[in-house]
Amino acid sequence: MPFDPNKDKVLKKWKCPETGLLVTINRYDQGEAKVQIGPRILKKQDGSDRAPVKAGRLTTEDILWLYDIMDEIKDELTDLQRPT
Repeated sequence: MPFDPNKDKVLKKWKCPETGLLVTINRYDQGEAKVQIGPRILKKQDGSDRAPVKAGRLTTEDILWLYDIMDEIKDELTDLQRPT
């Protein structure tokens, strides 16, 4: 079965203001909600967003930011996985 982008949904998104790292909770079709770390959205000199790039290796700023939002990510993911 080929990938269908219309079935791929971003349910929640966080962006680190310092490093541009994105963390999202995604769900494909009726599947399980999962966390994705990356990509990064870096800024051009004029302040506009560049094209997304791979997250690559995480910096200390990335780790501290993830640590700060980890409980919120966990709560959102847990709520999405509860049976309805």
